[in-house]
Amino acid sequence: MKFRTLLAILAGVLPGSLAAVILFLGIYSWPAIRFNGIQFAFLNTWNLGNLYADSTVIAGTPVQPGAHYGILFLIVGTLLSTLIALVLAVPIGIGAAIFLAEAVSGKLRLWISFCVELLAAIPSVVYGLWGYVVLIPFLSHYLFPFLAATLGRVIPIFAGPTGSGYGLLTAGIVLSMMIVPLIAATLRDAIVVQPAAVRESCMALGATKFETIWNVVLPNTNKVLIGATFLALGRALGETMAVLMVSGNALNYLPPNIYAPISTMAAFIVSQLDSALQDPTEMAVRSLAEIALVLCIISVIVNGLARLMLMAWGPGRLARA
Repeated sequence: MKFRTLLAILAGVLPGSLAAVILFLGIYSWPAIRFNGIQFAFLNTWNLGNLYADSTVIAGTPVQPGAHYGILFLIVGTLLSTLIALVLAVPIGIGAAIFLAEAVSGKLRLWISFCVELLAAIPSVVYGLWGYVVLIPFLSHYLFPFLAATLGRVIPIFAGPTGSGYGLLTAGIVLSMMIVPLIAATLRDAIVVQPAAVRESCMALGATKFETIWNVVLPNTNKVLIGATFLALGRALGETMAVLMVSGNALNYLPPNIYAPISTMAAFIVSQLDSALQDPTEMAVRSLAEIALVLCIISVIVNGLARLMLMAWGPGRLARA
């Protein structure tokens, strides 16, 4: 009985920690929630107000004159950069996993797999520095003008101006580099452990190796793929330093095209914390805490959607599709 109680306590640490974090953010940001209201998520203005004037009281809450807080541009930047990262990372991750599991073997597979997993361990600030020094000049001088001259003629979001290289697509590319190893390594392990008899039976019926992988092996790993994709999505949503270094840190600005500067919620909290601490009423810091609360809620919703997808589209349904 004591052992079972100990296991229950240990198992409750993680959900308890999540509940404690959300509860803290809710309590600390409550004055900001009351002041900002529901329009906090739909307004496109973030203004700390006059930090050198005497504070005023609005609806029982002390704030600086002219202070307004809205994070629509942050929500849009976060979701769009994460979407671009997934669009780029999922196909590359699937291809890399298939290559590692089926195309190479022995020591070569071991070393390449080690390198892929090592990419997941690189600190995000290193990715950000690489994006700043290498990726941004290349994109601004070569890739972005090429995309604007080709795809921009038929797809409006790829039309110019291409900007200086800081922006939405750059952030999406850096994020995709960070989450590809997570998808590839997780899916590779799932493919490797598939029974050899399944492959042999399919190929004995005349299927090619590609048909065997595509029609038999991958459908049996769809739960792993969904789980890895949503884990990668969670990391992309909360990524801070790398995005801060390449996104352009746009303020009160919705991106008109895929090259435009953006800000994400996590990166914005870091970039604005020093300024927010100058607010004597603490409303700016509490509004940043409200951003963190919104980000936590989005992450919980994303994980809930992952669970629903796993329940609705399990192996049987995806295999039949």
